[in-house]
Amino acid sequence: MLSSKSLAPGRFSSEGISAESYALFETWVNALTVSDLNALLRETIAARACKIIANHNLHSLYVYHHDRKMRDFYAKAAHIHVDGMAMVILGKFLGLPLKREHRVTYADWIYSIMDEANQHRWRVFYLGSKPGVADRGAERLRQQYPSLQIETAHGYFDAQPNSADSQQIVEAINQYRPHILLVGMSMPRQEHWILDNLDRLQANVVLPSGAAIDYVAGCVPTPPRWAGKWGLEWLFRLVAEPRRLWQRYLVEPWFILKLLFLQYLKRLF
Repeated sequence: MLSSKSLAPGRFSSEGISAESYALFETWVNALTVSDLNALLRETIAARACKIIANHNLHSLYVYHHDRKMRDFYAKAAHIHVDGMAMVILGKFLGLPLKREHRVTYADWIYSIMDEANQHRWRVFYLGSKPGVADRGAERLRQQYPSLQIETAHGYFDAQPNSADSQQIVEAINQYRPHILLVGMSMPRQEHWILDNLDRLQANVVLPSGAAIDYVAGCVPTPPRWAGKWGLEWLFRLVAEPRRLWQRYLVEPWFILKLLFLQYLKRLF
C-alpha cells in the first residue's frame, strides 16, 4: 500500500467538523459526510459568506488534468467532497482514511439539501437541465417539501463570458438572492460558468450539481442506491445513457490508472 497523508489546501474545522484535506493526483479532497456537508451549508449561510462546495469523481479528475480552466475552478473551491466509490477506493489504496460514508453524490444529497432548505426557509435557485425539466423537478420538490422556496432556469443558453444570456441569468439569480445556487449543466460547462460569473453572483453556497434535478424530475433513471455503495452505480448510468457516457466510464479511467502508476513509480525512484 502507498503511504500518503500529505495535506493540501482546504483544511478546516467548523461546527464540530474537523475535516482535513488530502492530496490526490495533484488535487485534493475533504473527507465529508452528508451531515458534514449540511453543517457547512448552515454555517456558510449563517455567516452570509459566498463559497463553492465542489466535488471530485473520476470524470472530474480526468477533466481537471486536461482543462486549465477546470483547475482554476477547483482553486476557488472552499471544500471538495468525494463523489463516487472509485475515489474512495483510490484514496484507500493511497493510504487515505476515506470511507463509504464519505462518498456523497447529488442523487442522494439533493433531497437532504432540500429538506434543510425547507426547514430553514432558505431560497434555492437551480440553473440547468433542458427546458421544462428543472420546472418539473422543482414542482416535485415543492410537493415533498411544502415550504420550499425554489426558482429555476434551464441550461440551454449562451454560457460564454459576458454574453447577453449569461448576464440575464446572473441578474435573475441576484434578484432572487438565493442562499443556495445549484448549477447543473454537465462538466465542465457548469464549472466554467461558475468561474466566469462567481464575482458577480449574490449567493451564499454555489454547488456544481450535474444531473441532480434530472433525477428528481424522472428524466434520467436513478440507479439503485445500493449500487453506489458497492461501486456499481456507473454501470447503471452507462446502460441508461450509453451514447453520452461510454467514454467517461470506458476510456477515461485508463488515464486515472496511468496517474496511479506514475505516482507509484515516483515513490519507488
